[in-house]
Amino acid sequence: MDVASITLTAAAGAIAGAMNALAGGGTFVSMPALVALGLPSTIANATSNVALQPGAIASAWAYRRGLGPLAGLSVGALVSITLVGATIGSLLLVATPVRTFDIVIPWLLLAAFLVMLAGKRASAALRARVTIGAPALVAAQFALGIYGGYFGGGVGLMMMAIWGLLAGHAPHQLAAHRTLLLAVANAVAAIIFILMAMVDWRLALPMLAGAVLGGHYGARLGLLLSPHTIRAITLVITGVTTLIFFWRAYA
Repeated sequence: MDVASITLTAAAGAIAGAMNALAGGGTFVSMPALVALGLPSTIANATSNVALQPGAIASAWAYRRGLGPLAGLSVGALVSITLVGATIGSLLLVATPVRTFDIVIPWLLLAAFLVMLAGKRASAALRARVTIGAPALVAAQFALGIYGGYFGGGVGLMMMAIWGLLAGHAPHQLAAHRTLLLAVANAVAAIIFILMAMVDWRLALPMLAGAVLGGHYGARLGLLLSPHTIRAITLVITGVTTLIFFWRAYA
């Protein structure tokens, strides 16, 4: 570890923490930075997850008063569904060879990017045609839990988009649920990754420190930026990261 590596890691953590405070998607910055520093992609993903976890827990605590039933499902039910899914997803990552994960990552990033890009329009179009009940939301949340445990990039944003799509809730009504279930998925994954010795603590600790600072000042910045600006920045970072990982996997 040299000063440049520590500085880059802390800076990536700060940007990721700020993104998570603003809209989500911090993994799109933190994981690529760790890969650039030479970590295998599976280790980078696990290390990023652990480094960003304290911020996720703090956000969930701050939003706790906004929690309530979602489309007829209690908070406890949503947490349980997410916990089971995230456990399965985390164990799948542990069993995934690095080269396989390198090939899968770009497609996961692309899926998250497309959901973020078209989520609002698709939600409005679908709600105008059909009514979707609790079973579909249970299945979707279970799949999101698996995705969150396996990779997690943009999962908070995907939760917002899919809940809007299936349950018809506005984004401002979902912030508390997003932060809680994101924290649950990340916590389960973090425990498994630590137990399986998949975390590079030399890089996790400076990234964690950066993420805490970034989350604090990102929340303040969110008071100054418009929602359209925040969304545009998130989409640009997500899109560029997706292209880089496609190039890395297939070039």
